[in-house]
Amino acid sequence: MSNDEQALFSAIDALLEQVAQDPLPPPAERKRLREAAGLSQDQIAKALQARRESVGNWEAGRSEPRPPKRAAYARLLEGLATRFPAPAADSPDTAPALAVPEAFTGPAPQPVPAPAVVPPSRPGSSSTAKPTASSRRPGAKKAVRTAAPAAAATDPRFENGPLAVLDVEDDQVVAYCVGGLVLDVPAKTLPALVDWTLSEARLGQARLHRSGYDADPMLVLTPAALERYGLPTTLTPEERSAGRLKDGHKVVKQVERAGLELTKRGFGAWTRIFYRPEDGKRRCVQLCIPAWGALPTSEWDDKKDPQLPTMSAADLARFLGSYAERVITPRGFTATTGLALMTALRPPTRAEKDEETGTFERAFNADALTAVYPVVECEVPDEHPILKGKWPRHHQRTPAEMLMEEPFSWCRELTDDECLKPYLVGIDVNMAFAAAANSLVVGLNGPTHLTNNPAFDKALPGSWLVDLSHVDLSRARVGGRTVDGDRLPSPFAPSGERPTGPAWYATPSVAYAVQLGFDVAPIEAYVRTETGRYLDPWYDRLRDAYLATMADLGVVPGMDDEEFLQAMAEAKNGDPALKLLLKAIKATAKGGIGKLRQRNSRGEVPFYEPWPALERETWRPDIRAAVLSTVRVIMHRKMMKTAAAADIYPVAIATDCIVYPSNGPSPLDLLPYTPDGKPVTGTFRLGVSPGMVKHEGTQTVLWAEEQFEKNGGLFNIARNIKNGGRTTDDDGE
Repeated sequence: MSNDEQALFSAIDALLEQVAQDPLPPPAERKRLREAAGLSQDQIAKALQARRESVGNWEAGRSEPRPPKRAAYARLLEGLATRFPAPAADSPDTAPALAVPEAFTGPAPQPVPAPAVVPPSRPGSSSTAKPTASSRRPGAKKAVRTAAPAAAATDPRFENGPLAVLDVEDDQVVAYCVGGLVLDVPAKTLPALVDWTLSEARLGQARLHRSGYDADPMLVLTPAALERYGLPTTLTPEERSAGRLKDGHKVVKQVERAGLELTKRGFGAWTRIFYRPEDGKRRCVQLCIPAWGALPTSEWDDKKDPQLPTMSAADLARFLGSYAERVITPRGFTATTGLALMTALRPPTRAEKDEETGTFERAFNADALTAVYPVVECEVPDEHPILKGKWPRHHQRTPAEMLMEEPFSWCRELTDDECLKPYLVGIDVNMAFAAAANSLVVGLNGPTHLTNNPAFDKALPGSWLVDLSHVDLSRARVGGRTVDGDRLPSPFAPSGERPTGPAWYATPSVAYAVQLGFDVAPIEAYVRTETGRYLDPWYDRLRDAYLATMADLGVVPGMDDEEFLQAMAEAKNGDPALKLLLKAIKATAKGGIGKLRQRNSRGEVPFYEPWPALERETWRPDIRAAVLSTVRVIMHRKMMKTAAAADIYPVAIATDCIVYPSNGPSPLDLLPYTPDGKPVTGTFRLGVSPGMVKHEGTQTVLWAEEQFEKNGGLFNIARNIKNGGRTTDDDGE
């Protein structure tokens, strides 16, 4: 048999072997079955002795399980399919059977006739037949669609989407929902609006975890809607300073007379109005008021070219509705929402049945943050009450007194050879904070103090006092090649300076020193003995939202490098609403990590006095430190391998942007590739996925020299590489 025939027969044998394997349902059905059973990817991975990432790849269709795991996985899916059969396809003569989501804990909903569909027309035109959703009008139809939402009523309680934007057209209040749905709003007063929202609007969002809570319906009020309900379109200077209406305002009194209540924050840009819970049922409506500063340009809008002030109600509903469906219903600023997403995906408690009494009692989830634990001096910011009387008011704490795990902010002088290169090219790590959170093991309980020179254990997250001044990377060896470590920042300090003595470090930093081959001898430590990958579902949710939005802009995984750079350039001219959505998703990821150590920076209370954030289970500066430490470690590891592969070194770093001298203006002129055109393993790789890099900007070396001269010495050119102008510092707070 010839070699060609042998190759053909081998290929046929491989096909036959594939056909003989245990059959599996399509990837989308695998995910549906898992979610219907309320199982996580971690649970399935543990049962199959596989990695969680592998289960995610099977559900996404990126890979297939191999024997013997394939047979076990097929058996699991077959059993789930028996318990949770797929809903039958809709018939024009039969009302569809409504699936009960895992979050629905009440009685199963009854099928309702499918609503009439009105042909789409321009919102606001006189010919538009606006639907109504009010029982106050006898015979009025409820929630008739002008355009059916993309997700067709997976939960009948929230069939009109998570939120609505209220505007006034032709003297009628209308609500723009996701998917082009427009509802007539019959309510004449704010209390009546709350009642309509809770009883008829069918707005809200099902919980993201079976032990969590459904998101409250959200109403966004335009200036016209504010006027209709007796609210001012702008706050007075005194009200802006307080962040709320005066308690004596007529609408606030109107709310109180109706038996409704406000949270302690009062009636502000983000307001919650609620009835006292009855039978354990939450009845609350959230108001978002952009005219009062609810959607600041620093987080939700484009600073240079603000879009939201002139955005139509329909487009605003599309923007915020898409964010809610892909991330979560907004709870305030993006940072606040990022933190709320963590809790929604990892709720601290669950209902557990007492087998003896048959009643349900409150129990804690083992994979969540469930309590406010004692804090550690080295981990808290300067204004924390625990530091009162410890040092003088303006004492500058040293690394031996304070855990200083922050992103890189580093710049160095160019060498003579680097000055001969014409360009400086900046590359930016996609979703760097979120990528660092992926698979990161963090502490779930309170600190344990280790003294008397404890042995370092990389499995224990926490803070370690250790002297790393002996870690010399000036002639480091990577893959058999020598790297000039003096042209790289030290990975053990945000400034990139080499340590000079003992300092506090998060576990990932010390583990990296060990990985580099150096001995470490901790002096003391504060560690957490109960651990878990708390941030994994948070990362998964934000990653999926980010990739889905990038795909809408025409950038998808799997593109070759030139195709990716071209798609990214074209995306800059893409749909403005999608670009705002992308910005909000990235701000949610970065801000959510920062919120883990929310400071009293706005002067909520006097120095050394407790501020509200300290009462949260999610006020965990040690977890924030671990994430930022991991960001630096990952970047430094890739810089080392890039230097070993191509003998190139960064000249500046700002958070997640790295600047390299280059012979050409593109990252393709810079990044190392193998002879067959593939990126060198372990180096920076172009691509859309979190952790990969994109082109941030290009300037000339002459530009950098002018900036150095203009600013009287070194300044961080990585903060200006995108457009040649200064940008604000971003430290993840």
